[in-house]
Amino acid sequence: MPSEIRLKRIQDQIKRVITEILEGRVNDPRLASVYVTDVSVDRELDYANIYVSALGKEDQVEEILEGLENASGFMRFNLSQEVKLRAMPKLRFYWDDTPERADRIESLLEEIRKERAARGEDEFDIAEDVEEGLDDEGN
Repeated sequence: MPSEIRLKRIQDQIKRVITEILEGRVNDPRLASVYVTDVSVDRELDYANIYVSALGKEDQVEEILEGLENASGFMRFNLSQEVKLRAMPKLRFYWDDTPERADRIESLLEEIRKERAARGEDEFDIAEDVEEGLDDEGN
């Protein structure tokens, strides 16, 4: 089993190479604006969990994940050419909705700022208002 430092280095290499592959070597139009947000590799180096996202494509998640699964053999082969490991981990792709959630939180904060400015209040309890806004909308 690799040390924590080596595992982190492997994850960083896989993220860099997968990003390069997605940007220049994959010709699938479903993957045109996909980017890698994170990579985690298990301690035995059996699986690499790759988290991806694409701005404005939340409605095409299934298509994107299917395209990634179809291209996984190609990506795994290219990874093996650049990342030197005894055995290349199997690639598993997951949708990362963190960017959408961050945009949602940012829009809630902006809405609260506008409401407070309209009422002439200070910005001291924004966190409470954000929690209320998330609870009210079920997110």
